[in-house]
Amino acid sequence: MELLQSYGMTLIILAAVVGFVMAWGIGANDVANAMGTSVGSKALTIKQAIIIAMIFEFAGAYLAGGEVTSTIRKGIIDATYFSERPDYLVLGMIASLLAAGIWLGLASWLGWPVSTTHSIIGAIIGFTATGVSMDAVEWSKVGGIVGSWVITPAISGIIAYLIFVSAHKLIFDTATPFKNAKRYVPFYMGLAGFVMSLVTIKKGLKHVGLTFSPEMGYILAVVIAIILGGIGRYAISRMKFSENQSADIQSANIEKVFAMLMVVTACCMAFAHGSNDVANAIGPLAAVVSVVSSGGAINSSSELAPWILPLGGLGIVAGLALFGHRVIKTIGQGITHLTPSRGFAAELAAACTVVIASGTGLPISTTQTLVGAVLGVGLARGVSALNLGIVRNIVVSWIVTLPAGAILAIVFFFCLKAAFGVA
Repeated sequence: MELLQSYGMTLIILAAVVGFVMAWGIGANDVANAMGTSVGSKALTIKQAIIIAMIFEFAGAYLAGGEVTSTIRKGIIDATYFSERPDYLVLGMIASLLAAGIWLGLASWLGWPVSTTHSIIGAIIGFTATGVSMDAVEWSKVGGIVGSWVITPAISGIIAYLIFVSAHKLIFDTATPFKNAKRYVPFYMGLAGFVMSLVTIKKGLKHVGLTFSPEMGYILAVVIAIILGGIGRYAISRMKFSENQSADIQSANIEKVFAMLMVVTACCMAFAHGSNDVANAIGPLAAVVSVVSSGGAINSSSELAPWILPLGGLGIVAGLALFGHRVIKTIGQGITHLTPSRGFAAELAAACTVVIASGTGLPISTTQTLVGAVLGVGLARGVSALNLGIVRNIVVSWIVTLPAGAILAIVFFFCLKAAFGVA
């Protein structure tokens, strides 16, 4: 308690700085989830992708990041163990933010797409297990996270494979690709509208004052899907492509339609991502501010101070602008060669998996979901279409993320204890 009374403002400022570092890491690494496929398929240039992502990630983080956030991300630790030592929770959260931010910065520099959620969870587990008690960690939830390394990429990969194969069988591998595109592309547009609407409603609008019941959310998504499908049918019917052209030329023109679709899906994914993953930075920061401001009381959720969300949003934008291009290249170009239709299949599959996870409570990493989807698209063309060296590095980085965050957090936690003279 003496620590909180003597150094309260210092701790809040320190937490704000390392919270910004964590948000910077999220922008540098995780934003590739929304933009990597668009860049890899050449639907957008890296410069265009960064500008679009900066707008929609910040909008998602600031507008829909939530006025109230969970103090302990994902319920991974039992807060009652800190009731007698709230100063440990404050120092531990600061150590966790710094550890996760540094690991994300290193991974981004290396071009590794890792999970920001798993980075902060690993860090929180590390300082809690060593500094407080092994029993304070909800180990069953840790098992669910490890299981998600296999389950979520597999689900998104299978969905991406099916979308990609269906598009080729119905459109690209036919004698009259453009004629079939007029018939089937509106259905893909409607499906994209439905899934992206659900992602935005479930992940992006739940904290902004627009609350929909599950039934109303699905009805609204169906209406948007019908409208978007109708717009797609009208737009493609007005395109002036000759059916007398070769199948290859027709296919190239159809890819332009999927490129336009990808811009829309990328914007929706960026907004939903910003609203959801900014909590990885502001959750621990809000916990520090709440505990210090209340004189040591630990609540299950914390009201956000007005400056916290803009800080998280600005951190995401800064990280994206400075380092984001490295991971974007890995996702979009390193794993397999992407065209707009392949990128669309991967992005739509990732969005479908997010919706499935939201409905079932499946622990999910958006990074692993999108990587799995890109792998599914690549496998549809055979194993030789994949860069197995890049795939190996990505899998290794996933496995290393939890222990890396934990080890760094342990080191920083004990350093902070020594620096502030905490027994």
